Amino acid sequence: MLLFCDGECEEDSLPGRTARRLDCDGRGRPCSKGASPPRNLERFRKYRSQDFFCHFRLSDHDHFTERTRSNWDHQSARLLYSSSLSDLPCGIVFLMVAVVVDCHQMSSYHVAAALLYLANYDYSQPWIFGHLWSLSVEEQFYILWPSVLKRWHQHRRAILLGVIAFAPVLHAILYRLKVPEGGDALFPVIADNLAMGCLLAMLAPRIPRINGYLALAMTAAVILVPYYPANTVPRTLLMLFFLRPLFHLSIAGVVLHVIQVPYGFLNWRAVEWLGRISYSLYLWQEPFCPNPNFRPVYAILLALAAASLSYYCVEQPMLKLREKRKRERGTAIARATSTPAA
Repeated sequence: MLLFCDGECEEDSLPGRTARRLDCDGRGRPCSKGASPPRNLERFRKYRSQDFFCHFRLSDHDHFTERTRSNWDHQSARLLYSSSLSDLPCGIVFLMVAVVVDCHQMSSYHVAAALLYLANYDYSQPWIFGHLWSLSVEEQFYILWPSVLKRWHQHRRAILLGVIAFAPVLHAILYRLKVPEGGDALFPVIADNLAMGCLLAMLAPRIPRINGYLALAMTAAVILVPYYPANTVPRTLLMLFFLRPLFHLSIAGVVLHVIQVPYGFLNWRAVEWLGRISYSLYLWQEPFCPNPNFRPVYAILLALAAASLSYYCVEQPMLKLREKRKRERGTAIARATSTPAA
C-alpha cells in the first residue's frame, strides 16, 4: 500500500518539534508556497497499492524531546483509527459474505484472525481469506513503526538497514526448520519490504533523478524476478539474499521514478477511478479471480462490479464520515485554543 501524507503542507502540534507533511514538486522537493503538486502525484499519494510507505518529514532544527516521543503513541492511534474507520466496515461486509460463501471451511478461529489483523499467522485459513495476510501486515506496521520511531528515532535508518539485512537470514532459517513457505507471510520475514519503503520515504529528496533506461531495467526486474524457479537450496538462497532484495529495490526505484517524472497515463480517468476503488477491489477480487468456476474475463468484471458496489455504498460514506469528524475535531481544537483561560 503506497501511502504518503495528506496534501497540504500542514503542521502537527508535536511539542518541541514540528512534524510537517510536505507536498513534492515531482522531483522530491517541497512545493513552493501556493503551488500544487502534479495531478498524478496527488492521485499517487491518495490511492493504495500492495506496498505502503509512511512518509513523515520532521524539521531538523529542533530537538526530539521526551514530550514529543510521548506523542507518537497518539499519532499511531490516530493513524490506526483513521485507517480502520474507512476500511473496517468494508472488511466486515466482506467477512460476512465470505462466511456465507465458504461456511463449510470457515471457523471462528479464521474469522477472529481476520478481524484482529493476524491472518498472516493463520496457515489453515480458507481460500477466500488467502489475500488478507497483506492487510494484516499493513495494520501491524501501523502499530509497530510509530512505536519504534518514538523509542529510537535517532537510529531509525540503522534499524531499517538492520531489518533489511536480517529478514532474509530469518527466512532462510525458517526454510531450514521446514516452516511452510519459509514463513513468507510472517511480519518479521516480510519486514524488509516495508523497511525499503521507509528508507525511500526518508531518502527520496536526496536521491538523484532516475533515468528512463534504469527505470525500465527496474521494471523488468519487478516483472521477471517472481518467475525465478527457486526450487533448490542454492536457488532459494540466491532468491533470498540477492533477487528478492533486488526486487524490493526495483519497486522503490520505479516508485521514485514516476514521482520524479510524472507520466500522463496516470491521469487517465480510468486509472484514477481504479485507484479510488483499489482497496475494495483488493478485498473483492479473491472470491472471483482465483475461482476456477469463473472465466478470467467474467471474474474480472464481477470483481470490478463487487468492488464498485463496496466503494460507493460502504467505503465512500465512511470516508465522508471520517472527513466530517476530522473537521469537527479541528473546529473543537481551534475553539479550545482561542478561548482564554478563566
